[in-house]
Amino acid sequence: MTDIVDELKWRGLIALSTDEDALRKAFADGPVTFYCGFDPTAPSLHLGNLVQILTMRRIQQAGHRPLGLVGGATGLIGDPKPTAERTLNAPDTVAQWVERLRGQIQPLLDFEGPNAAVMVNNLDWTQGLSAIEFLRDIGKHFRVNKMIAKEAVSRRLNSDAGISYTEFSYQILQGMDFLELYRRYGCTLQTGGSDQWGNLTSGTDLIHRVEPDAVVHALGTPLITKADGTKFGKTESGTIWLDPEMTTPYAFYQFWVNADDRDVAKFLRIFSFRSREEIEELERQTEERPQARAAQRALAEELTTLVHGAEQTAAVTAASKALFGQGELAELDGRTLAAALSEVPHIQVTELASVVDLFAEVGLVASKSAARRTVKEGGAYVNNVKVASEDAVPSADELLDGRWLVLRRGKRNLAAVEVVAR
Repeated sequence: MTDIVDELKWRGLIALSTDEDALRKAFADGPVTFYCGFDPTAPSLHLGNLVQILTMRRIQQAGHRPLGLVGGATGLIGDPKPTAERTLNAPDTVAQWVERLRGQIQPLLDFEGPNAAVMVNNLDWTQGLSAIEFLRDIGKHFRVNKMIAKEAVSRRLNSDAGISYTEFSYQILQGMDFLELYRRYGCTLQTGGSDQWGNLTSGTDLIHRVEPDAVVHALGTPLITKADGTKFGKTESGTIWLDPEMTTPYAFYQFWVNADDRDVAKFLRIFSFRSREEIEELERQTEERPQARAAQRALAEELTTLVHGAEQTAAVTAASKALFGQGELAELDGRTLAAALSEVPHIQVTELASVVDLFAEVGLVASKSAARRTVKEGGAYVNNVKVASEDAVPSADELLDGRWLVLRRGKRNLAAVEVVAR
């Protein structure tokens, strides 16, 4: 076993801990059974959730046993949002999302060997519980004054929206999860984001009240911030999801490739499983030759492979190179090509116009006269072929996958034209 506390600290993954020294000793005396919970409030997990899954993976690789909890019960309630009540989803929908989330978590943990992971669902111990049992056996141990002091609850109480008893009770349900897992599996640690600290400690507090001799811990990871002030895990097109139908592998890959130089060292430590030496070398390369984007490409390839598999990674890296003239566009499969071109400016047309018209219409240049000048100077490309004439009109035979043209101005400015039926 490695000293996982030191490893997590070096990677910037410890923001809060109930008792760091006691946790370090527990790990040293291990193995420790620990859990992290994920609520099915959407049909997919996102990059914020990936931080938690990969933290679980690190702790497991250090010799400890993870329990991956997908909240079939808590997902029916919803963790209080800072500003407004959640919309309650239908039980059938939540049940479907439980299975989808399980399918995203399972490939990232190890389910074999002495510290094999276990997937659990809190609906198993709540669906048969009566309201009277819940209030007498669990609710009795919670103090309202402490509950309203929790940050998420406090913010809602001081807002115009207020908070319903349903969402107010969420922390009781999460506290009960820790107690049940302690009893069933000997689980003594819960991990989660620091924004969930109130919910995490509701579990440790409940266990201390019900099992006074128990020694349990909570560990909170920091919220990830970006140097430019925008929210981590989001782009102009929206949230980066783990589901390939909601965020294509190409868009997932590009998110990491486009990481700001000021952020990439932090992202490497949090997300990469490379050694310290490898990460420090990539950090050095970023400082000395930022234009090469070696750290971003290494991170993009590693994480796309981890989440989407080596085959998808090969496809998106080939597409990324081909779009900029370093590979054959015609060799790309239609799905990967469409995903890649959805990430650049694009237009739909029913018939092909001249290159000059297309360049101007898609916005690669400011005007048709600017398009003619670009062609004359040798900077206009269609499907990576330099345009020789200002009067050139692409033919249907040039369409990629029967519908796409890739337009490029110079080395880096891309756009696409999709030909659709009338």
